[in-house]
Amino acid sequence: DVGYHNPTIKTPTLDKLAAEGVTLENYYVQPICTPSRSQLLTGRYQIHTGLQHSIIRPSQPSCLPSHMDTLPERLRQAGYATHMVGKWHLGFYRKACLPTRKGFDSFFGSLTGSVDYYSYGSCDGPGLCGYDLHDDEGVAWGQEGKYSTTLFTQRARKILESHDPTDRPLFLLLSLQAVHTPLQTPKSYIYPYRDMANVARRKFAAMVSTVDEAVRNVTYALRKYGYYRNSVIIYSTDNGAQPFTGGSNWPLRGRKGTYWEGGVRGVAFVHSPLLRRRRRVSKALLHITDWFPTLVGLAGGNASESHGLDGFDVWPAISEGRESPRQEILHNIDPLHKPPPQTSHWGAGAPWDASVQAAIRVGDWKLLTGDPGHGDWVPPQVLPTLPGRWWNLERGVSLFPRTSTLKNVWLFNITADPCERQDLADRRPDVVRRLMDRLASYNRTAVPVYFPPDDPRADPSRHGGAWLPWVDDEEDEEEGKYHGVYKKGRSGKKKRKKPRCPLCKLKSFFLKLNTGMMSNRI
Repeated sequence: DVGYHNPTIKTPTLDKLAAEGVTLENYYVQPICTPSRSQLLTGRYQIHTGLQHSIIRPSQPSCLPSHMDTLPERLRQAGYATHMVGKWHLGFYRKACLPTRKGFDSFFGSLTGSVDYYSYGSCDGPGLCGYDLHDDEGVAWGQEGKYSTTLFTQRARKILESHDPTDRPLFLLLSLQAVHTPLQTPKSYIYPYRDMANVARRKFAAMVSTVDEAVRNVTYALRKYGYYRNSVIIYSTDNGAQPFTGGSNWPLRGRKGTYWEGGVRGVAFVHSPLLRRRRRVSKALLHITDWFPTLVGLAGGNASESHGLDGFDVWPAISEGRESPRQEILHNIDPLHKPPPQTSHWGAGAPWDASVQAAIRVGDWKLLTGDPGHGDWVPPQVLPTLPGRWWNLERGVSLFPRTSTLKNVWLFNITADPCERQDLADRRPDVVRRLMDRLASYNRTAVPVYFPPDDPRADPSRHGGAWLPWVDDEEDEEEGKYHGVYKKGRSGKKKRKKPRCPLCKLKSFFLKLNTGMMSNRI
């Protein structure tokens, strides 16, 4: 959904920047919001942060691990001013989780995963809603009626105007809310797409155009205020598109929230006067974790001081066209996402439990196990036109997947078959076992999953109507009834048996159901 991939989408700025820079055509992200953002800022896979499962919901007492350094922290150590504008979605239950406590000198934006573009209201279920626009660590009241993409762009330009690049280098993370649902945009942007029959697609395309305009305005500010000649502009999506709300991954298989290519292959480019080889397309294998060591290296820092990084410094691959140091990607291992056992000849004697949701790419090969998610190929204009009903439509698709297949192992040669139409699992059992060995090896390094239940103390009605931190920093993370739901990890501790509780089971079911719905919203 960008002009240089699809001429029906009008993105002249993005097209020009990509054409003059390096377009990344073998670049991967995570299938949903929180995981991609966590890997960008930590340079580590989800299995090493405890965020393997789903997103961080507004009411969950969870965030980035407190002991782990972040990209803005390392850049600040290298002498950079660090600012963030836009969507956070990495937890905020205590002040220590806020962007300004994770390395950013300033923050302006939303803390939750999805807000109204005009009212800045955000809900975590019926009746659990609050205002979500923040300036540093306070609530930015009084901004209702201003379109978020415009508001965030204005703040980014203000930062560039007020900072002196000759005095101190700057790192700016502009994380626009667009094109996340709800599908909202000023009417003037919809007019160029008036001939699109599908209402959701029309609005979605218009929102992409607002992003293009935002990038144009920020790029203009970089030139105007003296940054451009020494700047590196990185454009990246955070996950695949959601076809049921106007997005398109065609001809790739799958959608947001899945481990098919449509969920994890990202749109990205790098534009910079510092590139040695410009105006080209790169097929180097890259992952969102790579930005951490790459940017730390560009800033003159030493990425090796951050222990346990899963990312690589890929600047030589991007700038000079050298071979990427990355040869494989662990898309994820989610031990909490484990459907009932299915009939599979990979069950007996295999080096990996094929019922566990996992995906890995090694060289040309990609292996998926468990339930990778909805795996259809959806052409953009075959989508139903159901304005105002996207929630019900998506709920029907994501909660009631087809169960006609008993498969839980898929193998593809992604280089030869990027659309994942030729499953080679039965023909290449040797490759399946080799990639299963890699999954097992990664799993031995995994930390326990941290996915705590909702905390009623998060209710915005208790905090003046806004989403705010609700746990004191002095309060022990591991104490009380609000501790996380851990999967047995390397600690080897046995889980205590819980008493039977039908009501608790029902509550758990609805938590999982609602989480599935939230995870798959655009």
